[in-house]
Amino acid sequence: MLIFTLSFKNLMGNGRRTWLNVSVLSLAFVVIIFFNGLLDGWNKQAKTDTIAWETGYGRLSHPLYDPYDPYSFSGAHGIPGLPEEVLTGGQTVSVLVTQASAYPNGRQVNVLLKGIDPAQSLLELPSRWLDSLPEGIRGTTIPAVIGQRMARSAGLKTGDRMVIRWRDVNGTFDAREVTVAGIFKTNVPTVDAGQLWIPLEMLRLITGMYGETTYFVIGEELAGSSLWTGDRTGYGGWRYTPLDTLMQDIETVVEAKQGGMMVISFLLLCIALLAIFDTQVLSIFRRQKEIGTYIALGMTRLKVIMLFTVEGTIHALLAILLGTLWGIPLLSWLHRTGIPMPDMSDQAGLAIGEKIIPAYSMAMILSTVLLVVITSLIVSYIPARKIAGMEPTRALKGKLL
Repeated sequence: MLIFTLSFKNLMGNGRRTWLNVSVLSLAFVVIIFFNGLLDGWNKQAKTDTIAWETGYGRLSHPLYDPYDPYSFSGAHGIPGLPEEVLTGGQTVSVLVTQASAYPNGRQVNVLLKGIDPAQSLLELPSRWLDSLPEGIRGTTIPAVIGQRMARSAGLKTGDRMVIRWRDVNGTFDAREVTVAGIFKTNVPTVDAGQLWIPLEMLRLITGMYGETTYFVIGEELAGSSLWTGDRTGYGGWRYTPLDTLMQDIETVVEAKQGGMMVISFLLLCIALLAIFDTQVLSIFRRQKEIGTYIALGMTRLKVIMLFTVEGTIHALLAILLGTLWGIPLLSWLHRTGIPMPDMSDQAGLAIGEKIIPAYSMAMILSTVLLVVITSLIVSYIPARKIAGMEPTRALKGKLL
């Protein structure tokens, strides 16, 4: 208790220098929490949007289907042996995929032609727009919905028409005119860029893939059932991919971002701790006679070392307290309003919204507190070790080092 009291008095005696160090360290403390919260918020938002727009909570796909290999799409379609109650229970969405070429405004664009049920409600994709064309033109054109990225790159708007060309099940080329029934906005680029969504039965009809599917999106209730466990996992060789596997791309990117964030946090902390280290070194120089007096009065070298180490640790505690006072209002405001993202952020290839809402977990905050306290203790201890090799008589004369 005596050591803590002496340490606190010495810090308060330094006044301006102490509070300058505390302010710098509190800034580093709040910034580290902010950056980690921003990363956690983006991770959470990316997963939520991807589940809502693309993956659902699981996927049952044709054994030849590889989403990273467009050349696999031509043969990746069939009819799985799923029970009828599964197909009609509202927990599955059938998607048929094939390659095609679109010709908007006189130029050729390679696209993925995807068929989906207009009445589905499992995904956020506004497939209901596929039934919104006026009665007079429904029989003369194929309705399609596209995303903003696709519309922007192709120069399309709602109501525009273009020709698409594809190969049917026999490998024969065919072409039809499609009309853009709607343009949706999403944070998930893999649902948007280079993709053309049309009614499922229409795609089956024009390709000759009657009743066939490339993959099923699985809803939350069905994904948690026993249908995908044990010997019943494969239906005619079809593969079931759970949500954790579908999220691996996002996890990989987040892990890479976390590595960069750790480097930034370390540099910020080093800058703040350098000020404490400098203060401790100067303090030992200035207080040589005081140190000699402590030892002459019976204080052990270990206790004197503890005195300076505790002083540095109090810096951290005061910084955390100060950071809490001004950081909570700031971080709460950022959590409510979100962080606007630049227009080009969607080129990352993963879901990034116009705003990212930072997410602060108690575990993340406590780990940051421990990081600041422990590193401050270590940085304070390093210069204090010099005291262990001092001679009391030399210290009393101001010749500690």
